[in-house]
Amino acid sequence: MSDTPGASTPGTVDPQTDGPLRILIGADTFAPDVNGAARFAERLAAGLVERGHDVHIVAPAASRKHGTWKEVHEGQEMTAHRIYSWRWYPHDWLRFALPWRIKQNAARILDEVKPDVVHFQSHIVVGRGLSIEAEKRGIRIVGTNHFMPENMLEFTLIPKAWQDWSVGLAWKAARRTFGRAEAVTTPTRRAADFLERYTGLRGVHAISCGIDAHKYSPNWAPRTENRIIFVGRVTGEKHIDVLLRAVTLLPESLDVKVEIVGGGDQKRNLENMAVELGIADRVTFTGYVTDEELREAYHRASVLAMPSIAELQSIVTMEAMASALPVVAANAMALPHLVHDGENGFLFEPGSPEDLAAKLRKVLEASPDDYRELKEGSIRLIAAHDIQRTISTFESLYRGKPVTDPVTDVASAALPE
Repeated sequence: MSDTPGASTPGTVDPQTDGPLRILIGADTFAPDVNGAARFAERLAAGLVERGHDVHIVAPAASRKHGTWKEVHEGQEMTAHRIYSWRWYPHDWLRFALPWRIKQNAARILDEVKPDVVHFQSHIVVGRGLSIEAEKRGIRIVGTNHFMPENMLEFTLIPKAWQDWSVGLAWKAARRTFGRAEAVTTPTRRAADFLERYTGLRGVHAISCGIDAHKYSPNWAPRTENRIIFVGRVTGEKHIDVLLRAVTLLPESLDVKVEIVGGGDQKRNLENMAVELGIADRVTFTGYVTDEELREAYHRASVLAMPSIAELQSIVTMEAMASALPVVAANAMALPHLVHDGENGFLFEPGSPEDLAAKLRKVLEASPDDYRELKEGSIRLIAAHDIQRTISTFESLYRGKPVTDPVTDVASAALPE
């Protein structure tokens, strides 16, 4: 029996008890990385600590310094096991744990921590090592997929002729790693169907990443300008170029301003593109911002534009909805789960600047009453994505209890006061 209060020897957790668990979360990307998967893992870990669980994080070191120490995330202290990592230079920030050392590192950490459950957030390196070693030790495994192999192709330097073959190998690797887990999850039903189709897995749970909606507040003041906001990594997979081209198709009378919030390898190229399109004076690239600055940016905006076609959920879209922003999003992957056409925004044909411009006009030219209805629609729809519901569902999975996937695709929730 472990001598840490509330923790038990691996494999001996009584599914019917509600005592604290020792939970090890493995991630290939974690704070200070800025992306949806890293933010979810951070919020989940903090929420679990707040509920009294003993949470350990295994992730690549964010610098050359590696080892085990305490870290504070979202105001909660947890133990971080930072693995020696290398920088992947084709990407603007990515660091990765060394694949040929991951099983050795995983074995060492598991034997030190003796967790009740391992929850990995990616099958690529950290999740692969942890799942192999946890399976040997009889530790319960839960796996969550935030990843589409296609999203990383531009950073791999793999020739185009080999890319389809490489994607096939990536899905086979995912099948092996997720196949070791007692429960597999992904943020939406569409993403779950996608994972089942490409890996052959069955019974994948659709569990929203969730957000702390109370941290975002609506701005009901009348609009004084037409400001489009995009928030996220400034990379090719986000298709920000489609948004810039759409802006050139909007009437001059709308006097549209655009705010691109986030950093990434395509920032300079897109700045040059804005100059070439003649809209540089109307487009602001803010780079990375603080949480408070982001909330202020949502308040300034009239509408969120999300042209990405590879979102497995899009925490940014949920944050914007919690801020009562209408959303115009590509009709692709998980975005239709969040954006209901005509209710809290509009969906456009992926990759089409013309259709994106047309849908943006519907929002920006809406009457004050119609515009307010779109804002209220966002508040109503986001109610189903409360992170507390997400944490409770994962707690049940950690204990081996049966769960019913939370309904995250309905508009029936009551509008908050």
